[in-house]
Amino acid sequence: MKNTKVRNQLELWLFCAIIGAFAGGLVWALLKVLAVGTEVIWEWIPGRFSIPFYTIVVCTIGAAIIGLFRKKYGDYPEEMETVMGKVKKEKHYEYKNMLVMIIAALLPLLIGSSIGPEAGLTGIIVGLCYWAGDNLKFAKQHAKEYSQVGVAASLSVLFHAPLFGIFEVEESESEEAILEMSGTSKVFIYGIALAAATGVYAGLSALFGAGLSGFPAFSVVEVGRIDYLLMIIYIICGCILAVFYEKTHQLMQTATKKIPAVLRETLAGLILGVCGTLIPAVMFSGEEQMGILMEEYMNYLPLALIGVAFLKILLTNLCIQSGLKGGHFFPIIFAGVCMGYGIAMLLCGNVESHMVFATAIVTAALLGGTMKKPLAVTMLLFLCYPVKWFVWIFVAAAAGSKGVSILEGK
Repeated sequence: MKNTKVRNQLELWLFCAIIGAFAGGLVWALLKVLAVGTEVIWEWIPGRFSIPFYTIVVCTIGAAIIGLFRKKYGDYPEEMETVMGKVKKEKHYEYKNMLVMIIAALLPLLIGSSIGPEAGLTGIIVGLCYWAGDNLKFAKQHAKEYSQVGVAASLSVLFHAPLFGIFEVEESESEEAILEMSGTSKVFIYGIALAAATGVYAGLSALFGAGLSGFPAFSVVEVGRIDYLLMIIYIICGCILAVFYEKTHQLMQTATKKIPAVLRETLAGLILGVCGTLIPAVMFSGEEQMGILMEEYMNYLPLALIGVAFLKILLTNLCIQSGLKGGHFFPIIFAGVCMGYGIAMLLCGNVESHMVFATAIVTAALLGGTMKKPLAVTMLLFLCYPVKWFVWIFVAAAAGSKGVSILEGK
């Protein structure tokens, strides 16, 4: 009996390590393909051929292809909330269209859609875990739990924030002891998966080069009394952006349903291309654009930066609801940083310490208002901001979550 229990424990640990390793490898592969494809489409081709209105052409034609692909193969990729909702409700997730899910996750990102890659990754990882549950005797009993482990490992590696995936998954669940399988604590299981995922991702990056580099980190700055006094204004600004996100989400959801498939995606691509031609910063997920913004924010008017924040959110919802789908975490972070810079410049001038703290608080409140998961938001923002700001970021995220709920009358 004791030997059987030990064997089951070892099998559990081994399988979680395999899930983590596969998640790390999948994240690396997706980001590598995305980096190579983006370089070919957006640097190599326009560097060798002179094509008028190139951004509009790529976005429009690419969106039309996505529309045709979705019409033939289905509504992929599904948003992370949809995927985890199906797991919770149906206790299963369909995995037979795995190749379709991978292609559908890549296409919008390659044409510069204002989205992040996490939605496509979630569906692929969860699908693979349920494939294992249906085909491997040991995995069948805990397929749901393994899918949560896989999602947590994928998100943590993708965002370069080790604890974010855990809190994102855990704050989504109402049950206690989700991963207390065979007497093993969930923290230990997550730790095994995260270690394997991080190791595989780092190893592949060292051998073959990394894909996208992720969000840049802000330099450590001293926070003054005036910054603490202005926190309430920064939180309000984040809440305003969060409400704008929710309202435009609903508006785009209603408006796009009235437009036929393929035409819907094509029109969204045309709008994306026009906006990208006029304001390139609103395209793509926002990682590289944020690095540029951190170096060049003084070249922009405060109101222009605030306008870009609203436009980024509007464009993200347009892309997601029109079929150029993906995640919203990356674009929302970029929008929050833009708003933070703009507001701080209006209130304090071009002082770097004020800028950085303002972007942290605005972004935390914005993410708190949209995600309603303050701890997950705090862990996520450690990828950009100092850990010693833990308390202030958490307070802003919690205030944003509560404030938006009050403003929406919930």
